[in-house]
Amino acid sequence: MLAAAGEAAVPPESTQQAVGYPSLFLLVVLGSLVPVVPTGALVSGSAVVALHQSVPVLSLLTVFGVSAFAAFLGDLGLYWLGQRGVGSKNGSRWLSRLRERVAPDRLAQAHDQLRRHGVLVLVLSRLLPAGRIPVMLACLLARMPVREFVRGDVPACLVWAAAYQAIGILGGALFPEPWEGVAAAVGLTLLVSAAPSLWRRLRRGRKRTG
Repeated sequence: MLAAAGEAAVPPESTQQAVGYPSLFLLVVLGSLVPVVPTGALVSGSAVVALHQSVPVLSLLTVFGVSAFAAFLGDLGLYWLGQRGVGSKNGSRWLSRLRERVAPDRLAQAHDQLRRHGVLVLVLSRLLPAGRIPVMLACLLARMPVREFVRGDVPACLVWAAAYQAIGILGGALFPEPWEGVAAAVGLTLLVSAAPSLWRRLRRGRKRTG
């Protein structure tokens, strides 16, 4: 009886998918527009859950497609909003927020990488933690056309979704229970995301003490 009650407490797989995929889509779009939502952790956690579905291959493909498409729409929306600020005399709230999030030295580095590598730098920026916003701002200030931005952002979002899904698959494969895999994948994703910031602080501390 307890086993039956436990099974009844778990939502059917179809219900999980009906709620999970739209939620993943909306949260990734939101996280791309407002860079405070840990979108990589969302993709990794969703991949763990997909790995434990009855048809894992189909579920993983769906998570990949939803994540990549949502990330692309979010990037495109943020770039469009930023372009409005670049073309306006008074700027815009979105452009101002992007500027506030990027240190001058990082923006200069992004400008240099964009000048040397073109749209390829968009792919790399999606894989580097906290690398997306400096490169996007550099593209905006360089007045890169939307068509050219899209040409680089599409493969960037595909590679990004694949990379964070791979983290989720690894976490799900290492642990028998889905919640354990989700915790491991999310923890690893957040650690990877925080590593560059921690490294920069450590270097600053060494320079001050030196």
